[in-house]
Amino acid sequence: MRAILSSVRLRLAAGAVTALVCVLVLSWFGLVQLFERHVERRIGAELDLHLSQIASATLVMADGTLSLEREPADPRFVRVRSGLYWQVEDEATGRMLRSRSLWDARLRLPQDMPAIGVIDVHDAEGPGGERLRAHERRLMLPDGKGERALRFAVAIDRADIEALTADFASDLVLALVVLGMVLGGASLIQITMGTAPLAGIGRQVAAVRAGQIPRLPPAPAQEVRPLVDEVNALLDGADAQVERARARAADLAHGLKTPLAALKADAARIAAGGSPEIAAGIHEAVDAMSAQVERELARSRIRHGVRAADTSLLPVVAQVAGVIRRTPAGERVTIGITVPAGVRLAIDRTDLAELMGNLMENAARHARGRVDVSVVSAGDGFCKVVVDDDGPGLDEAARAAVMQRGVRLDTRPEGAGLGLAIVSDILDAYGSVLELGDTPDRGLSASFRVRASSCA
Repeated sequence: MRAILSSVRLRLAAGAVTALVCVLVLSWFGLVQLFERHVERRIGAELDLHLSQIASATLVMADGTLSLEREPADPRFVRVRSGLYWQVEDEATGRMLRSRSLWDARLRLPQDMPAIGVIDVHDAEGPGGERLRAHERRLMLPDGKGERALRFAVAIDRADIEALTADFASDLVLALVVLGMVLGGASLIQITMGTAPLAGIGRQVAAVRAGQIPRLPPAPAQEVRPLVDEVNALLDGADAQVERARARAADLAHGLKTPLAALKADAARIAAGGSPEIAAGIHEAVDAMSAQVERELARSRIRHGVRAADTSLLPVVAQVAGVIRRTPAGERVTIGITVPAGVRLAIDRTDLAELMGNLMENAARHARGRVDVSVVSAGDGFCKVVVDDDGPGLDEAARAAVMQRGVRLDTRPEGAGLGLAIVSDILDAYGSVLELGDTPDRGLSASFRVRASSCA
């Protein structure tokens, strides 16, 4: 079942087979019913003819007896229990004539009487209890003194009709099986031709991935053109993302390479001065920062989208807050965290740590005494993460400048340096943007929306 659902061709084939089987089965039932009705009409016409022949040959004698001038031509009327019967009954006296095929039995007709001259069609019970198809007609015949009402009936065993229908149904099964095979082959050809453009797109995507062609060529089929356009747009977005990653790596390398080298030199001098523990701590911090630089450089060389993730927000915020509290800027501020333990964001943990680290560090550096981190539901499966500080904030012109697309944020004054550039790049990779605003006490509020599996 999984193999069928994972293949467009198999799904189409399964749908075609299902539809074909349903149509053939319904056709079989419908045609059998139509044939049975046709047989009943054809046999009904023969019964009406027999009925007319018997009525025209029946005489009422002067003594009230009934007589038949000539027998019907069908030999089944003279063969006992042949399944074809006729009967004439005088309603006044109860006298009757009947076919030899009835022998000593009689047709058990309904009690209700049809109108004079009207042919009534109904089921009746035969001499052996079998079910019969009966045609009945009441006529007024002269008897020398006036007219007398006679009840004429001709009936045939329904087993004859059912046998004809069963033979037709058996023959029809073979015909429909052959028809189904022909239609199935035609459907297979149609599906193969219809899915050929998709197979071609698969080969073209493989060629793009192998670097053989830069983009997918225009699709010949109109139905798959939107898919080709979307894939090409995705490739354009991937290229833009690679360029942003390269620019981010260059910023990191430029901004951290020289300070890291200087820190290592200072650590060596501190160790030589008799403080190896402090030097070891500095070396550890420098190594961590170097690893971060290497990570960014590696990401700039990889061409892929952001992988799916599900990260708990609270542990990351708590870890970042713990690091900031040990910095000079963090020692003078209070960091408040209002984040429920169940909040989980669809963002990589490392990216989330870098994102929150830059926002919280920036807020701590400019805050007068407090930084608050909170999260609220943004609806439609999104959470809004907010980092507020009680610093001087930014006016509208400054906020518009730092948020302007294409402006190098690391060339801006404090609060709008490389940290915000990294934040913007990360959010852009996850389809979000950084929003800057005022807090109630005129500080800076930085927020972003991101998809979440849980926001409570």
